[in-house]
Amino acid sequence: MLVLTRKPGEKIMIGDDIVITFLESRGTDGIRIGIDAPRHLEIKREEIFGAVADANLEATQASADDVLRGLVGRGPDAPSGTPSDPSASTP
Repeated sequence: MLVLTRKPGEKIMIGDDIVITFLESRGTDGIRIGIDAPRHLEIKREEIFGAVADANLEATQASADDVLRGLVGRGPDAPSGTPSDPSASTP
């Protein structure tokens, strides 16, 4: 890990196209930085990245029963004149 000390307005370059600018210190509330990077790069706070990864892991571990329960009532509408419940009898 590279550790640097910066003053407001000073910048850090990462490669040729990423610039991190130190904007201000807010004491115990942290610091403000600005990041200038190409649009195709995703920039996420670590806690957001972790939350998304956790949600994706949870989704992949859902049981088949959970998935089927989530699908109940989401099927296509039955054609008119046809009962939507296959066990229903027709008069």
